[in-house]
Amino acid sequence: MVEHVPEIGSAVIYVDPNGEARHAIATTVWSSVEAYKGTTRQPGINLVVVSLDPSKEDGYGRQIERATSVVHKSKQAAPGNFWRWSDEQ
Repeated sequence: MVEHVPEIGSAVIYVDPNGEARHAIATTVWSSVEAYKGTTRQPGINLVVVSLDPSKEDGYGRQIERATSVVHKSKQAAPGNFWRWSDEQ
């Protein structure tokens, strides 16, 4: 069974298309949390990350980037472009 399901504001790890693991925050969860409780499935999410590009810095700090419709690692065959919990490998 899944121990936790993401909600808006949940801290997750985003593995970008280059395979780089980055801290992220969920901005949308593509289903109700209740739909996943008691199952082994995890929903897709939209998320926001801090840019890795040092040229994307301004008076507010490093700019943010968004990723949309990101699936959980259990649903992604490719080595990137998925989210996972920090305690998952």
